[in-house]
Amino acid sequence: MEITKNTKVAAILQEYGDIADVMEVFGVKRVAGYSVRKMLTKAITVEWAARIHRVPLDEFLDTLHRAVAQKAVA
Repeated sequence: MEITKNTKVAAILQEYGDIADVMEVFGVKRVAGYSVRKMLTKAITVEWAARIHRVPLDEFLDTLHRAVAQKAVA
């Protein structure tokens, strides 16, 4: 799966599982439970997540790419 600024956060969670640890690096805090996060992220793109949390988009994308690459190796 190619992750771009238009990728839905829910699609990333569906493909790679819960990567909340990575999101917390940028201040994206855990919500009560995984299912709640999954529900809330259905409409949010990577670009909007970066904007909401005031993280430069390039940095956010780079970290996501590294996180999913590590998850694929594990």
